[in-house]
Amino acid sequence: MPFADLRALHAVIGAAIDKIEHEYKAQSPPLEYPSLDTPYYVSQPHTPAEDREEALKLTDAVFAAANEIVAACGQLTATVHKPFFQLVETINGANIVALLHFVEQVHIPEILREAGPGGLHVKGIAEKVGELRRATPGAVEVDIDPAKIGHILRALATYHWVREVTPDVFANNRLTSFIDSGKSLGQLKDAPQKKYDETDGVAAFVGMAGEEVSRLMSNFTPWLLEGGLATNATNGLLLKRACGSDKPYYEWLEEPGNERLLLRFGHSMNGTRYWETAENIIHGFAWNKLPKGAVVVDIGGGIGSVSVVLSQAYPDLKFVVEDRPPVVAIAREAWGSKHAELFDSGRVSFHAQNFLEEHQPFELAGVGTVSQPDVFLARAVAHNWPDKDVVKILSILRRAAGPHTKLLLVDNLLPYACVDDKADLGSASQGAVRSLVPEGSPLLPNLGKASANGYILDISMMGLFDAKERTYREFDALTRAAGWRITEVKRAVGSLWAYTTAVPV
Repeated sequence: MPFADLRALHAVIGAAIDKIEHEYKAQSPPLEYPSLDTPYYVSQPHTPAEDREEALKLTDAVFAAANEIVAACGQLTATVHKPFFQLVETINGANIVALLHFVEQVHIPEILREAGPGGLHVKGIAEKVGELRRATPGAVEVDIDPAKIGHILRALATYHWVREVTPDVFANNRLTSFIDSGKSLGQLKDAPQKKYDETDGVAAFVGMAGEEVSRLMSNFTPWLLEGGLATNATNGLLLKRACGSDKPYYEWLEEPGNERLLLRFGHSMNGTRYWETAENIIHGFAWNKLPKGAVVVDIGGGIGSVSVVLSQAYPDLKFVVEDRPPVVAIAREAWGSKHAELFDSGRVSFHAQNFLEEHQPFELAGVGTVSQPDVFLARAVAHNWPDKDVVKILSILRRAAGPHTKLLLVDNLLPYACVDDKADLGSASQGAVRSLVPEGSPLLPNLGKASANGYILDISMMGLFDAKERTYREFDALTRAAGWRITEVKRAVGSLWAYTTAVPV
């Protein structure tokens, strides 16, 4: 790479910092960018300035500039870092996954929160971990070497996931605080099985990714080489290799003995809302143009995380969350006392329905029999299934749709990692895009590291379900095959998530 290109990447970073600083200094009074060293606990109150500083990070201008910094830094690192060092860090990425999983499982973010900004020595951390383990049913009691805790946290501190204040003394930083459940140590001792209840689900997501997903992906290459590379390979083949089950993932979660995993999965899907901002799902579809009392069916909606957000924004609509019976059975309980008014009023309700079976009419209080809802909402559904099953699901919804019914698909739309000269530049739908960066930019056309979440999730879906995230062209082909026509695509700000509206044909 010529020096001119290196300096161009450097210039991208400087210009993006200038944009962010302009947005923060334009506030009254001017704000500072949040420090990495300062925790921000979503479960605790903050000063108005702290909340404004955090909220500003999610505005369009700041989010876009931050993505430019991430993309440019990633590209610079790949260029100048010693290739062997880059290889070692990448090929051993599972080490960091294991460490984050361990930290979440033994509640170190919660321990360090209660320790305060001065942090806690590894001896004190080890003592607290031991106390919590002894209060956890079924946990194996072992002697804990504080030095091992120190080595684990020091590795994470090197990746900025925790802060080493003084030798062997560690404190939460902004990233560690993000995976804090908000539960007190007393609550974790009294009811460790309720750690994820009434939380934002991020800690549950770490637990799920570090356990089930990690176990499956460790078998990924053998699965690919023994049949997984085939089109529409058997859904569940990788699960059989990793967990000894012939059933697809969701059915395996519902097996006796996996109750803990099923409940955690529901909470973890709540955590995945951070892939989007609430404003994206609220404004990704013309909800405000639906008639009062319109019925939105949230298929495969889990415990109703998205419907809750939408119901708060659009109180005149009715949201019916559909999922398999075992999920529906635990959905209301998973929320505890939160959002009780939404559930008690019927603005959000739950209905057992397998979306691989013909969609059945249902009774809705205050509405009557619903056979043709106004909207079918499918958030993060298609990416869980191979193409043939997506066509089946969408065909079932098409048969249950009325002339007025709209389909809203919420999934990643993956751009190519090169310029797409075949993109329909005359389309207003934002479906296929030529590039996510301006003409002449030194950045990868798909924003590289800043878009990595979408491509990582793509491979996770391949391993979990023999499924995938899709390009616009792939989505367009599936919807057409099932009797739908895409009419609009709105891309989320700062991510690859998109809101794809389709109508019956």
